[in-house]
Amino acid sequence: MCSLPGCSDAEGDEKVTAVTERQGPAPALPLGRRALAVAVVLAAVAVTGCGSVRDAQGGGRPASAPGPSPKSGPAAGTAPAAGSSAAGLPGMPPPLDSHDVYAATRPGRLSPLVRGFPALVYVPESGRGTVEVIDARTFRPVRRFPTGRQPQHVTPSWDLRTLWVGNDQGNSLTAIDPASGLPGRTVPVADPYNLYFTPDGRRAIVVAERERRLDFRDPGTMRLRHQLTVPCLGVDHLDFSADGRSLLASCEFSSQLVQVDVADERVVRVIQLPPGAVPQDVKLAPDGRAFYVADMASGGVWVLDAARLRVERFVATDAGAHGLYVSRDSRYLYVSNRAAGSVSLLSFATGKVAAVWRLPGGGSPDMGGVSADGRLLWLSGRYDDEVYAIDTRTGRLRARIPVGPGPHGLCVYPQPGRYSLGHTGVFR
Repeated sequence: MCSLPGCSDAEGDEKVTAVTERQGPAPALPLGRRALAVAVVLAAVAVTGCGSVRDAQGGGRPASAPGPSPKSGPAAGTAPAAGSSAAGLPGMPPPLDSHDVYAATRPGRLSPLVRGFPALVYVPESGRGTVEVIDARTFRPVRRFPTGRQPQHVTPSWDLRTLWVGNDQGNSLTAIDPASGLPGRTVPVADPYNLYFTPDGRRAIVVAERERRLDFRDPGTMRLRHQLTVPCLGVDHLDFSADGRSLLASCEFSSQLVQVDVADERVVRVIQLPPGAVPQDVKLAPDGRAFYVADMASGGVWVLDAARLRVERFVATDAGAHGLYVSRDSRYLYVSNRAAGSVSLLSFATGKVAAVWRLPGGGSPDMGGVSADGRLLWLSGRYDDEVYAIDTRTGRLRARIPVGPGPHGLCVYPQPGRYSLGHTGVFR
């Protein structure tokens, strides 16, 4: 598969459904809900030390509502053996390739559990409290259903069996059955702005942004097990080290990153980025040697040494760098530049931007994911009430699909991989 524009596209003359090219410049982008609060929060709250509360009581699953088994292995149907990786987090499935953490996400490597699932795109519409479902093959919406107030991201569970909608202001998670694309139970959970899962599958991590916490929960019932207060403002996105023993989380309101020990569920250190930085998505390099952190204010990506967690360099991409996604061949990092209406391709081999794809007529590309075959990059248009499907071989916009207000962390499902680390789909 070729990921650079200029490669031959055998489907270049294929008729595209639901594409409407917008004329004229893109409209000015309004400030997001969290950006509006930065000045108030920074003036009122001082950065404090970390604290934690263990064994708190959370919302349990109703006895009559079936839920996913947290110990169901995504490939074999059984839990991974404890200590299966000598150097890694006990219980984490061993890597397929020690040089590429994304080796299990190649095109066609769908788990047997998800092979029969319909190819759908789940779009949380924050402005109306709904999720819109789009057929990934025809680009046509097929249904819409209510979830809770201000849904932010749609997240695959660690065992691949469930999709969770994080209803941030609704203080709940809504389950979706990916076999049918229909909603199920709703579980009360405080401030689920984002959702991740530890690499061993033992814990779900709810990123409670306004509460300044990482809440460690049971991945099946979502019962609260441990509250970890983080010493920063606006905890937002995260990713895990190659061995699964630590995570790196971004804090957009205080220009910081926080490292957390996964097994002990404690803060290890705080990394200060340059003043004015607004860190967003975090992504581990395929070889595990570097973390990439999108900076919406600086218009690019910070590169940190994964072992020492020191900033090595900054790579300019375009205005409003926000979401980070790895190509199916592990060659490129797709960077969605929300303010510029573009996507940059950062080469892992050279460390430089290899190409920039600009949306015709502009747009506000935000969060999303790569299709199972790697040929489309799906992104929400956060401030334009639309969804983009971009051809990864040519950079051509294949579809611009109108959706409800405030589309955010859309999820393309199913995707290749043995287990999910969360967000809108980070698989290994």
